Amino acid sequence: MRWPDRVTLWEVGPRDGLQNEAVTLCAEQKIAFIQDLVAAGVKHIEASSFVSPQWIPRLADADEVCAALPRDAGVTYAALVPNLRGLERAIAARIDVAAVFMSASETHNQRNINKSIEQTLPLLTEVAKQARASGMRVRGYISTVFGCPYEGAVDVSTVRRIALTLLAGGVDEIALGDTIGVASPRQTEAVLEVLLRDVPADRLALHMHDTRGAALANILTGLEMGITRFDSSLGGLGGCPYAPGAAGNVATDDLVHLLHGCQVHTGIDEVLLGEAGQHLSRELGKPLNSRMSQVLATEKGACS
Repeated sequence: MRWPDRVTLWEVGPRDGLQNEAVTLCAEQKIAFIQDLVAAGVKHIEASSFVSPQWIPRLADADEVCAALPRDAGVTYAALVPNLRGLERAIAARIDVAAVFMSASETHNQRNINKSIEQTLPLLTEVAKQARASGMRVRGYISTVFGCPYEGAVDVSTVRRIALTLLAGGVDEIALGDTIGVASPRQTEAVLEVLLRDVPADRLALHMHDTRGAALANILTGLEMGITRFDSSLGGLGGCPYAPGAAGNVATDDLVHLLHGCQVHTGIDEVLLGEAGQHLSRELGKPLNSRMSQVLATEKGACS
């Protein structure tokens, strides 16, 4: 199958990346991070989370951060919205896309949301309904699609049922999460084959974590099957507080480099993206996990 000329990347570093870091950046540092991403040409950014600070303390400043987002560059901003109270905060912060979330495994859903799958579905469809009535679009995250840290294998029929319920309830796009990074290209193909029977490719995204180093291979599989929307995090930051052993997301800088090498356009400037990664590395006080950040560090060392 011919690969697309262009894809859409959702940068989730400011939310999914920073929520699991040992260092908590202040609001000014987070805003500077987002400004660096915008300067590099990133057009879709998950800026923060309106989950209770009790659960995600590193994103307790979501209201302050979102109030200062650069609004003049044609960027679409999303934020995690767990319930109607979170949606009220997102609306007040002028967020464009409400991101609702749940898991495809009961145990992870209970640990993450403290509700069963059946209890969660009507809650999320109500949030989606209210978000759309307010002029927002809605992304739906399904976690543990490819495997659960507590239950192991996840039945793809459960994933399909959840996805179709959310789409019917007003969610515009479903992001399929490999929360613990266990997927293989063959499994990615098998899951997508089932979902693509009922869901158009342009309403699906892949949210792959790179625990076992297979995220890029899984994304290439998705690309071959017509998927053109992918989540990533600059430098490979990320993880899930409720998924023991989960590593970071696929690195935006690695993914952009790979896609550009395959003549698939992203609209992102690799040089400026690399500079954004170096800035973020300094703020966090540690090297980033991406291969491209390591290449840049080696090149700078060789030239010094």
